[in-house]
Amino acid sequence: MFNAEKPSLDQLPSSKQLIRSTVIAGVSAVAILVTVVLPAEYNIDPTGIGRAIGLKEMGEIKTQLADEAEADRLMEQAAEEQSSLLNDVLGLFVGAAYAQDATSVTAETWRDETTFTLAPGDSAEWKLVMEQGQTAQYRMVVEGGKVNFDLHGHGGGNSVTYEKGRGSTGAEGEIVAEFNGEHGWFWRNRDSSDVTVTVQVRGEYAEFKDAS
Repeated sequence: MFNAEKPSLDQLPSSKQLIRSTVIAGVSAVAILVTVVLPAEYNIDPTGIGRAIGLKEMGEIKTQLADEAEADRLMEQAAEEQSSLLNDVLGLFVGAAYAQDATSVTAETWRDETTFTLAPGDSAEWKLVMEQGQTAQYRMVVEGGKVNFDLHGHGGGNSVTYEKGRGSTGAEGEIVAEFNGEHGWFWRNRDSSDVTVTVQVRGEYAEFKDAS
């Protein structure tokens, strides 16, 4: 096995030599920093050597690229903030639209509804139990044909005709009760095929009932 000889004390560098080497290394590092690293990396050339050997141009390119990257980052950040603001505004509009739709749905809510089918020649009668001065709204839809109807009221020895329809496919309106009693419709199918009638009502009344 080979054994290296242990150096003698005379072969080791002295303290003065070590200090000088350290100083030389430090000066060299500073020189490299000032003449190479600063011009090439940060576009800083205090000695002018970087420009002379083309390193400053490299530093200018790197600095420009860094500036462009920062500008792109700021633009992306601004775009994200604008997008977030736009989403917030759209959210407000959508919320308002939903609220308006909900109001519309509420406005179209009917208290009672009935649907029935009349064969040719058949009839039906539905009435609202109302007191004098009460008001009710209605909508009638006829599908599959046409009907004749008589919208009237009776009660306490009183009677009144509010509206009559011939060959009707539907109607809508309002009933204002002229007296206490039952107010509503009598339908008859004078067509040659079955018809389906849907009636929706809401407003001031005690009951909506089949009076056939």
